[in-house]
Amino acid sequence: MQLSAPETDERPTWREPAYTLLSNRVDAPPPIPGYLSKYYWCFYVHPRAVWLFERPWLVNLILWGKYLTMRDAAVSEMGPSLPGCTLQVACVYGDLTTRLAARVPPGSELDVVDVLPAQLNNLRSKLPQAAPVRLLRMDSAMLHIPDARYDRVLLFFLLHEMPQPVREATLREALRVAKPGGKLVIIDFARPSPWHPLRYIWHPVLRLLEPFARDLWTQPVETWLPPSHRNRIVSRTGYFGNFYQKLVIAV
Repeated sequence: MQLSAPETDERPTWREPAYTLLSNRVDAPPPIPGYLSKYYWCFYVHPRAVWLFERPWLVNLILWGKYLTMRDAAVSEMGPSLPGCTLQVACVYGDLTTRLAARVPPGSELDVVDVLPAQLNNLRSKLPQAAPVRLLRMDSAMLHIPDARYDRVLLFFLLHEMPQPVREATLREALRVAKPGGKLVIIDFARPSPWHPLRYIWHPVLRLLEPFARDLWTQPVETWLPPSHRNRIVSRTGYFGNFYQKLVIAV
């Protein structure tokens, strides 16, 4: 896919970064991980990726018409109100974050971490000016955030885009920054039912475009959880013939 950089960009800019306030460390911005540059350059990294993929109909098409279903499942599981601190790991195309932000009461906050400036810029352009959201540039596998900060953490269609070591580190970090008694919510691919027609159509596509997604077709998510949390799955819900799943893990 050939993408050319835009001549001008009038979107609101995102300034580098607020994460030093959380860790009391002054670090250089994290580098873009090699797997993102290699496999997801045209989807997330390139300056024109946002222009191409930030379209509601396209986001819905990529998820086989189930974006609204999975978005609503995530928002509903997070709760009708999000008091305290909430963390979303990685920006996403679509309006998931704006809907979460609308549920944050006064005095509470929603943090979104992402390693890609283009994605943080895009999210900032979608949020209302007064949205109680902080955009933090961090690598999900190494969060500069204190332990037990968040009441709830969300990973929305993220794990399938990661090689196994990064996936394991991201889950470990998500659990570390969640408060005891809080929860980790995961929305992602799953192993579809044997009768599902997309089982035989989508697998070759995943091999080409999503080289790490096959893991979620062959192994349950707890495979990559720390041993301390493999038996702490509160609920597991399948959607679209188990093509997608929602997991809730108690912290």
